[in-house]
Amino acid sequence: MRLVRLMKVFVTRRIPPEGRAALAQAADCEVEQWDSDEPIPDKELERGVVGAHGLLCLLSDRVDKRLLDVAGANLKVISTLSVGVDHLALDEIKKRRPSSLPKDWPLTCPSLPHSGGWTSWKPLWLCGYGLTHSTVGIIGLGRIGQAIARRLKPFGVQRFLYTGRQPRPEDAAEFQAEFVSTPELAAQSDFIIVACSLTPATKGLCNKDFFQKMKETAVFVNISRGDVVNQDDLYQALASGQIAAAGLDVTTPEPLPTSHPLLTLKNCGKNCTFLTQTLCCPAGPVPGNSAQGPRTATAASVKSKRPCSSKQCS
Repeated sequence: MRLVRLMKVFVTRRIPPEGRAALAQAADCEVEQWDSDEPIPDKELERGVVGAHGLLCLLSDRVDKRLLDVAGANLKVISTLSVGVDHLALDEIKKRRPSSLPKDWPLTCPSLPHSGGWTSWKPLWLCGYGLTHSTVGIIGLGRIGQAIARRLKPFGVQRFLYTGRQPRPEDAAEFQAEFVSTPELAAQSDFIIVACSLTPATKGLCNKDFFQKMKETAVFVNISRGDVVNQDDLYQALASGQIAAAGLDVTTPEPLPTSHPLLTLKNCGKNCTFLTQTLCCPAGPVPGNSAQGPRTATAASVKSKRPCSSKQCS
């Protein structure tokens, strides 16, 4: 019995497992990947494209005549995770269309929220968790807490929780927010936003016990006062992976000294701590969402179906 060899798609940077699995399933192909957040070296890129039917690349990957020669006649589709195409030798690619690429060979250019960085852009850079279908807990549903909920609601938040000195049913009705205890809010929320006043009752409210009740995937945001949070306990929670991320608009003191332990935490990765920065990050299964266009077009082309246009994929 003759075994049928699957077609091959080569991905030039690390993408989430679910994205890789979706591509393999959609195109019924074997997916090979440069398993790193750093740009792929030229030699490894040449090795990876040999015999490939599809190439999913980034802006930092130069696709020129030499690479196309190395890839060979199997190559049917090149998808790029970028808006720009200056890394692609388009004239050379067009020359090869009759012999190695189908007539409707797609060049997919879906937009990413970030196409560059301070050093080098990485597909999983600044990736966070999505608000859609999430539970948001607000400590202090006063004027500011309500304004926050009002702005988050259009993002598809599934459930709002709040806590404070007493229930505020009239204010909470707009968001169908549920009044719960502080421990319940900590345990059930995907995002926790501290928007309460600093009082003797709230000083040190967010401490070791509070963080231990939070989900490992939860994001903690403080916009109230620095003293509401025990920063040593917060550091331990972040450093140990007990919680996923923290956004601090306020600290004690302000600004933090450059030697403060919180400033030693990595900006990217599981412990995504940022202080007073406005960052527009892809959402949760993000990388999967951001790469959906290239994935779809790559899969369609590898399977010899009519691929979607860049407009449809973006």
